[in-house]
Amino acid sequence: MSHEFGKHMPAADLPIRPGEPVRLSARVWRVTCGNAGMMTGPGTNSYLVGVADEWTLIDPGPADAEHLQALQALAAAPIRRILVTHTHPDHSPGAAALQKRTGARLFGRSNANARGQDPSFAPQRELADGERIALGPETALRVIHTPGHASNHLCYLLEPERLLFTGDHVIQGSTVVIDPPDGDMALYVTSLERLLREDLAALAPGHGTVIARPHEALRALIAHRLWREARVLAALRGGRPAELTTLVARVYVDVPAALHHLAERSLLAHLLKLQADGRAHQKHGYWSA
Repeated sequence: MSHEFGKHMPAADLPIRPGEPVRLSARVWRVTCGNAGMMTGPGTNSYLVGVADEWTLIDPGPADAEHLQALQALAAAPIRRILVTHTHPDHSPGAAALQKRTGARLFGRSNANARGQDPSFAPQRELADGERIALGPETALRVIHTPGHASNHLCYLLEPERLLFTGDHVIQGSTVVIDPPDGDMALYVTSLERLLREDLAALAPGHGTVIARPHEALRALIAHRLWREARVLAALRGGRPAELTTLVARVYVDVPAALHHLAERSLLAHLLKLQADGRAHQKHGYWSA
């Protein structure tokens, strides 16, 4: 197979400008939705992969009429497939509306029972880990199940280019919230470690620009999560049993207090991992080592 990623990519990936298409390679374009915010960074990225006079769309984003129109305007050829990395509301709700307009088939995994999911997403094909979606001659997307941020999270590897579409498993410039019970810190770290074994040229994240040193980024995320875990253990051992609201102030001293309500969710994920490992205990809402 040829390795063409970067053939048409700017020397330095262009800054995110919502609605402006960016060509990343001979096959791949990125369009960012205008939904910038605390949880979405510069906005949700949608990716169009063009092969054999048809398009495959990865993550249509929210049901934002302007964004969906921009995707259709860029895709002069038919959109045949819509793939979703996971069903958080900034990634999948646009799928239903776009499917009605284009007749494209929907691929992904449903997750209707978990809190904070998009109940409208109903894939016509539930994807299995390891399967390959043929797009054209010598071109396929390989499905990699990466639970952690969400139990139904999938990454897609564009094999000829070794470009991995990471959704929210890895984003540029930040870490993601792991929100139990659907979010699972142990599974998240394991999924990151699994990706280290893949032959990757770059990461195309759900938020932010292309990550050109994928294995370095993955190792940094793993190191960060283990560093945070060590801080959690130190906080547990350094005082009396404490509730989440007390622990988050001890553990996330590097995070503004205004964001502690979000940090508390990842803190709980760390504590549940430590509990499963036999290194933390919880009684009546109070945690101890």
